[in-house]
Amino acid sequence: MSISEGLVVGEDGQVRCAWHGNLPEYLRYHDEEWGHPVDNDIRLFEKICLEGFQSGLSWLTILRKRENFRAAFQGFDFRKLALEDGEKALEIHLQDAGIVRHRGKIASVYNNARRAVELVEEQGSLARYFWSHEPGEDERPKIMDWASLRAMASTPTSARISKDLKKRGWSFVGPTTVYAFMQAMGLVNDHVDGCVCRSRIDAARLAFERPR
Repeated sequence: MSISEGLVVGEDGQVRCAWHGNLPEYLRYHDEEWGHPVDNDIRLFEKICLEGFQSGLSWLTILRKRENFRAAFQGFDFRKLALEDGEKALEIHLQDAGIVRHRGKIASVYNNARRAVELVEEQGSLARYFWSHEPGEDERPKIMDWASLRAMASTPTSARISKDLKKRGWSFVGPTTVYAFMQAMGLVNDHVDGCVCRSRIDAARLAFERPR
């Protein structure tokens, strides 16, 4: 039962963002992952790669294939991926029906793995780099309603990160992809006002120790 635009009441009686459609795996992702602050470099690298694969598709499609992606790409350990022969691996991945078989996106994982190693050498960690770009309150809407959320497919911060990553040689990291990454990894809290998870994420972000 919908209660207002962008919100829905679940079978447990809790009000949540409506985008998960009450599908069990999507609901778990909404409740347990989306927006929780992350400082683990492997998870950050995995997410930005998967957001690249998601471009033009639904996140649910990628979520349902996530374990296949993890198996194919060494758990997204970018240090291991950076040492692989990307061209040889590409031909193997193109035969794997369990993932999205897009030549450019697959090649991007190996390219970005090498770029990630370089970035860690410079910045200390991926977490330190990405969290240094956490947007200030002046970039955030006063009220996070459904209209505000839909208007933020990208932001000035995601555009800056995208531009910087591209300068560093990363691929499939456009402003929209980067903003979806920021939403998922907790750099912003985009749970709609009224969602049961919004206050939980606010608390998690308040307690979260930013990488230095």
